[in-house]
Amino acid sequence: MRRGKFFVTASTENRATVQPDLVRKVRVLHFVSGGFSGGATQVAIQLVAAALAGDAVEPLLVLRRKRHTRPERIQELLQRGLPVETVPGWANIATIIALRNLCLRHRPDVLVAHGFSEHLWGRYAGLLAGVPALVHVEHNTRERYTRWRLAQARWLARRTARIVGCGPGVLPRLLQLGFPAERTTVIANGIDLAPFGDAAEQAFASRESALLMVARFGAQKDHRTLIRAIALLRDRGTRPAVYLAGGGKARHRAAAEKQVKDSRLEDQITFCGLLRNIPERLSRTKIVVLSTHYEGMPLALIEAMAAGCAVIGTRVPGVQEIIRDGINGLLCEHEDPEGLAAAIERLLSDEPLAQRLGATARLEAFSTYARERMNNEYEKLFRELAPLVD
Repeated sequence: MRRGKFFVTASTENRATVQPDLVRKVRVLHFVSGGFSGGATQVAIQLVAAALAGDAVEPLLVLRRKRHTRPERIQELLQRGLPVETVPGWANIATIIALRNLCLRHRPDVLVAHGFSEHLWGRYAGLLAGVPALVHVEHNTRERYTRWRLAQARWLARRTARIVGCGPGVLPRLLQLGFPAERTTVIANGIDLAPFGDAAEQAFASRESALLMVARFGAQKDHRTLIRAIALLRDRGTRPAVYLAGGGKARHRAAAEKQVKDSRLEDQITFCGLLRNIPERLSRTKIVVLSTHYEGMPLALIEAMAAGCAVIGTRVPGVQEIIRDGINGLLCEHEDPEGLAAAIERLLSDEPLAQRLGATARLEAFSTYARERMNNEYEKLFRELAPLVD
C-alpha cells in the first residue's frame, strides 16, 4: 500500500469508511549471483516472488551476470512478472559501480546481499549509495575467505544491520568468523511444498528402487565418494540404478564422467543434466543421496524429504542438522565410500525401514521447511529494519 493513497473498508454498521494509507511498502533490493545453479539464487527468487504476492514489501531482484548466465532464464523470470535487473560481473569494481547506480535510481530501504562473494560487492555498493539498511545472507558453512576478504567482511559487518545464516549449521560458522553476535541470526531456507502435495499418493513400494542425487557439479559436492560407493556395491553383487541430476561446471562433470567410465559403471549411472520436473521425479524415487563436503541449508535434500524419499546424507555442517540418523534418514561419514555403500545397501534391503524414514522426513519437511515460514520471517526482518520509511 503506497503512501498518500486511500482505501475503503466496511464498518461494523455496513457504512463505507475511508482511511488514509499512511505506510508505504518497504523497498527491498535482493542482490545475488546470476549463475542460477546455487541455492542462494533460488532463495532470492522465492523471496521476490513472495513479496509481489504480499502487501508489505516492494521487491527488486538484481542478478550479477556470469559467463554462464543463460539469458532465457532471466527472460523466464520477467515473463513471470518478477522485477529483474542485471549488473556486469566481469570485474568486482564494475559490479559495485553498476549496483550503486541501480540503488540510486530505485532507492531501496533495505539491500539484501546473498552469498559469497556477492555479499561483499553488494554491501560496498549499498554503502556508496547510502542505502539505510544492509543485510548479509550467508548461504554456506564454508566459503573461500582469504585473509583479505575476511578482513573486508568484518569491516562491512560493522556497517551491516543484520547478518543471516540460511540454516542452523551456518550460525556457528558466522560467529567463528568473528561477525557480531548481537546482529547475527538464522532464517532457515524453505521450499514450495505445493508440488509435493500428491507425493504421498505414490505408494512407496511402486517407486523405482533407484538412487537420485540432485546437485550441481562443483568442488562443494562429493560425487566422487558416491561413485566409489556404487563400485563397491557392484563388486558385492548389488547394482542399483543411479541418476545424477544437476548443472554446474563442465570440468567437474567431466571428472565424474571419467570416474564412471574408469569404474565401468556406465550401465548403472546416468547423467541427467538439469531436470525441470524435480518434484515429479522425486515422487517416483525411493532413495535420494546427498554426498557433499559441506552445505548451508540444502534445498535439494529438503525437497527429497517433502517427496517422502528415504534420504542419505554426509555428516557435515548443513546436513547433520537436518538429518537425524535412523529417524528421518541416514548419515554417513565424510568421504567414506564404505559407509555410504553400507547405508545404501541397508535401505535397498530393508524397504520397511526406507518407507518409515521417508514418511517421517515428509512430515518434518511439511511442518518445518515451508517457504511461507521463510517468507514471513524475512518480511518481519525487513519491517523491523525499516520501521520509519516514508
